[in-house]
Amino acid sequence: MEGLRMPPHAVAPAPAGSRRPELRRVLAANANLLRLLAITVAIFVVMSLLRPELFFTWGNFSSMAFQFPEFAILSLAMMLAMLTGGIDLSVIGLMNLSAILAALVLGALAPAAAGTGTVLGVIALAICVAVATGAAGGLLNGLCIAHLGIPPILATLGTGLMFTGIAIVITNGYALLGFPAEFSVIGNGSIAWIPVPLLIFAALAVLVALLLNRTAFGLRLYLMGTNPMAARFAGIDNAGLTVRTYLLSGTLAAIAGVVLMSRANSAKADYGTSYLLLSILIAVLGGINPYGGFGRVGGLVLAVLALQFLSSGFNMLQFSNFAKEFIWGVLLLVVMVVNGMKFGRPARPAGAESPTNQNRE
Repeated sequence: MEGLRMPPHAVAPAPAGSRRPELRRVLAANANLLRLLAITVAIFVVMSLLRPELFFTWGNFSSMAFQFPEFAILSLAMMLAMLTGGIDLSVIGLMNLSAILAALVLGALAPAAAGTGTVLGVIALAICVAVATGAAGGLLNGLCIAHLGIPPILATLGTGLMFTGIAIVITNGYALLGFPAEFSVIGNGSIAWIPVPLLIFAALAVLVALLLNRTAFGLRLYLMGTNPMAARFAGIDNAGLTVRTYLLSGTLAAIAGVVLMSRANSAKADYGTSYLLLSILIAVLGGINPYGGFGRVGGLVLAVLALQFLSSGFNMLQFSNFAKEFIWGVLLLVVMVVNGMKFGRPARPAGAESPTNQNRE
């Protein structure tokens, strides 16, 4: 009957029985995030029970919020590189070189600007120098991989050693000190009780998530990482996309360097050497496919929190740094085995070109 006809915009309610399959699909699509959330909560609860007088305190939470953004930002850089099916082993060298060049700018210009009201301008210039250095280093990595055909692990290993060598030559191995007090706000300041480094990481994580999920760049990056040949046939410029991705990775490494030098109030060529293993572990634990094409920022954030809770708990239980690195290494191998069973190595037809060679075209 006409009077009982549903309006055009109305949607008929789904049958009760159909909601359960829909819920199952949602849970299956987010299974990795749910597992990571469960692991993170479990670690938090265990550490709180083991040392409640030390772990479950505002001081400890505040300390962790100042510490983890450094390697969390590096993990974002590693994630972008891994989504292409590659890796960026140069992030530590590029992070320290960017920080050292920024420190040189501060050391040369900040004393003269003291008391003149232009200190903030000098700080902004130093940050721009650091970011430009990171972008240039990332661009070099991308060009070596996409246009020279060097495998990512070898290209970034070589450039990483080069960046570290340049930093050592510039500083003679010494730390650069003596920054303006205003600069320390980046690594040690708070806004409404929230640490500034945490705000920086949160902003970068949101931007990377939007870039990957809401832009054509992200869609093309996922497609290239999943199947470089299909991406090329779809009209995607694999070489250009690879260069842009590593440029972003280098930029993120430079930002991590600025945060680290501000928190430590110094810059040195060998800072954060353990962060390389940690950033790879976080990316893999966060569900980033080491063969490329799959991974979400949400998983990486949960992995960062889980490992920070674990690291803080180990410190309170008086684990040595050597024991922690042993545990990180074992954990990385275990996660790689589990992910290998889940993702598997992508099949490549006989005679098919490697992703690196495809990028060159």
